[in-house]
Amino acid sequence: MKTLRDYQLRGIEMLRDSLRRGKRRPVLQLPTGAGKTLLSAALIDRALAKGQRCIFTVPRISLVDQTVDAFLRQGVSQVGVIQQAHEMTDRSRPVQVASIDSLMRRDIPPAGLVIVDEAHLQRDFLYEWMRRSEWQRVPFIGLSATPWTKGMAKHWDDLVVVSTTEKMIEAGYLSPFRAFAPSSPDLTGVGTERGDYVVKQLSAVMDQPKLVADVVTTWLERGEDRPTLCFAVDRSHAKHLQQKFQAAGVPTGYVDAYSKPEDRALLEKQFRSGEIRVACSVGVLTTGVDWDVRCISLARPTKSEMLYVQMIGRGLRPAPGKDHLLLLDHSDSTLRLGFPDQIHHNALDDGNPRNKADKDRIALPKPCPSCHYLKPPKMAVCPSCGFRAEHGPKAQEVQDGELIEITAKNPQALTLARKGEIYGQLKAVARKRGYSSGWASHKFREMTGVWPNAVRDAPERDPDQALLNWIRGRQRAFAKLRGAGHTDNVNSAAV
Repeated sequence: MKTLRDYQLRGIEMLRDSLRRGKRRPVLQLPTGAGKTLLSAALIDRALAKGQRCIFTVPRISLVDQTVDAFLRQGVSQVGVIQQAHEMTDRSRPVQVASIDSLMRRDIPPAGLVIVDEAHLQRDFLYEWMRRSEWQRVPFIGLSATPWTKGMAKHWDDLVVVSTTEKMIEAGYLSPFRAFAPSSPDLTGVGTERGDYVVKQLSAVMDQPKLVADVVTTWLERGEDRPTLCFAVDRSHAKHLQQKFQAAGVPTGYVDAYSKPEDRALLEKQFRSGEIRVACSVGVLTTGVDWDVRCISLARPTKSEMLYVQMIGRGLRPAPGKDHLLLLDHSDSTLRLGFPDQIHHNALDDGNPRNKADKDRIALPKPCPSCHYLKPPKMAVCPSCGFRAEHGPKAQEVQDGELIEITAKNPQALTLARKGEIYGQLKAVARKRGYSSGWASHKFREMTGVWPNAVRDAPERDPDQALLNWIRGRQRAFAKLRGAGHTDNVNSAAV
């Protein structure tokens, strides 16, 4: 078995403390990619050492084999599967893996420990099973990256926050992300049902030809040919997106909740091999996906924090050569809900309306009125174009329709390595365009708030699109102030 990380060891101790306090239905919160299967294998290994049998449940049959393979890789070998005609069916083995649907139709074998994966998904059968008298003293341990379902506290009795997405990114266990957003879709008139948008009405808005074309065009301009998951509203919308991607010459797959298992397996194989670059999905690929995803194209607006974080979480797993996840948010969800690493709760929902203080705890990004870069609130100067807002009649006009980068970090908080990258890019631009030697230093100070003394010897490097966008924004702001009404033609071809 792999060595447990510090937060996983801490999580086991936190769980033990919960059980010592008499809790029998605790939920462990671990972000997507935090190693829930490894932690589960460690819990099972400890239970087996005490002579206990274990049951591990998954929400869908399609996740059974994936879970079994993961356990075998961790050295948990005495595994049986509860599923009709499965080759590993053997009820005598001390560890049983099963979907909730399979358990509904069968006698459940005795066990001293039950682990429930994706515990935020509500299932009446699971709750009925947990209430049975013969199972009252058996610990049911829930696992979830997003245990925020309304009313969870009625069935689970404790929340153990092992770690958060923010902490995992800071520690380097998850990939950082860069988020961009086009102009907001007009969702006026789209109703709400069960806490989220009415799908049929939402599809009518998001499946308009212009919006579909924007998703594809944005990916072609910004996607960097990264392996991408594109989340759609419904099957029609997803197929429409697939068609547009393919028409643009991008190999694209499609999957939905009704896709056959063999078709899903083929899609995964093609995605992993690079045969397809984009996978358009509706209703699936939001959980249990450990693919090397480097871009999320979010074309599915949602009011649900859980769905939003689960979708983005598909791309937060680190991978060799992956410096960040690229999020192309066409849904307005980031503006509405906040950054995915800022969304978390410290207690299970008891079913009562959340108070206003809890709802307002996340500081939402704000658009720069000059370049539409989304910056943290209360940041006076836009880190993208240097624009400082003026209140009153002198306020500058807003231009619509540009892709905008979203960031939650103050420029002064950049790491030394990142500052070196920025200064190296600025030096390369200055040399290629024949600018004075001081130009890069002054632009670095405009962007970060400090002079580049600590990174003065940083080597030149090719500028990325974010830096080119920043330069373009500064030129536009300068042109506006001078009343010139024009900007230089700054693009990747110019450097």
